[in-house]
Amino acid sequence: MRLYLASTSPARLSVLSAAGIEPVCFSPEVDEDAEVTAREQQLGRPLTAPELTEYLGRLKAEDVVRRHGAEIDGLVLGGDSAFLLDGEILGKPHQPEVALARAKQHRGQTGVLHSGLWVIDHTGGETRGAAGAVDTAKVTLSADISDAELEAYVATGEPLEFAGGFAIDGLAGAFIERIEGAPSCVIGLSLPTLRGLVRELGHDYTTLWS
Repeated sequence: MRLYLASTSPARLSVLSAAGIEPVCFSPEVDEDAEVTAREQQLGRPLTAPELTEYLGRLKAEDVVRRHGAEIDGLVLGGDSAFLLDGEILGKPHQPEVALARAKQHRGQTGVLHSGLWVIDHTGGETRGAAGAVDTAKVTLSADISDAELEAYVATGEPLEFAGGFAIDGLAGAFIERIEGAPSCVIGLSLPTLRGLVRELGHDYTTLWS
């Protein structure tokens, strides 16, 4: 069974590769800010972190099927992540000053990482079904991390493209005091959730192994 990943995220690709899955990657063309704004206007309220991640994962998967469906025979996976700290949804910091401020805010506290996934069954070249789900993991940052350590970490550039601003499988591994939940959920995408969705769509997860 071929898995098509609606993402070019190195983190998501590394999680899948480590799990024995080598996906075909497509870059989705989704204006996330505009889509979220439109959805919230439709609902009349802000999206929660779980709703946000599953919705964006769905849009990415659907976009790839719409534009590349003729090339696809397998399962299409879209995903998104968001970090919730002090009731605020935090995406990728992008800028060093933002990453540093968030790291100082997270220091000594526990945040929640949400990993939303959407899988479309496009076996045989046509859409046969779809399913989505969200997994969560709690991440506690050590309280004794110095400002100098955080500044040095941000200066590496590593945290700029990660939701929450930390990569637990990278340089920040020594700063993470505790994780409650699936490690893959924090790294890039929740493998237990992916397995559940593949089974929900009537397929054997182990057929994804390359």
